[in-house]
Amino acid sequence: MGDTRTDTPATTTRVHHHDDVAVVEVVGEIDMACETPVRTALVTQLDQRPAGLVVDLTEVDFFGSAGIQLLVEAIERAERRGVALAVATDRRAVLRPLEITLVREVVDVHPTLADAIAAVRADDLPQRRRVAHQ
Repeated sequence: MGDTRTDTPATTTRVHHHDDVAVVEVVGEIDMACETPVRTALVTQLDQRPAGLVVDLTEVDFFGSAGIQLLVEAIERAERRGVALAVATDRRAVLRPLEITLVREVVDVHPTLADAIAAVRADDLPQRRRVAHQ
C-alpha cells in the first residue's frame, strides 16, 4: 500500500506503513476546522484491518475536543475490528487533554513512534484498555 498525505492550512496528515503496522501521522493542529482528513485516514486504515495502528501525534501542537473525539472513535473502531491501537506522543498539548478527559486511561500511549509500533506488534496493550471496553 502506498503512503498518502493530506494537507489543510493548519494540519498535515500522512499515512505510512511499517510492515504490517499502519501509521497515521498528524502534524500541526487537530480541531474542528481540520478534523476531516484525520478522520478519513483513521477510518480507512482501520477498515483495512492492519495488524496494528499507531496514531502518531508527536508533532501535534494543538489537540482540541475534536481530536479527543477522533481518538475515542478510533479506539472504538479498532476494538470492533480487533486491531491493536496505540498513540505516539510526548507532547503536553496532547497528553494533558487526554488526562483531563480520562481518555488516557483507555488508550495505550508511548513517547515515541518506535515504542508505539513495538507495542502494537506485540499486542502488549495494557489490561486496563481491554477491561475498559468490556
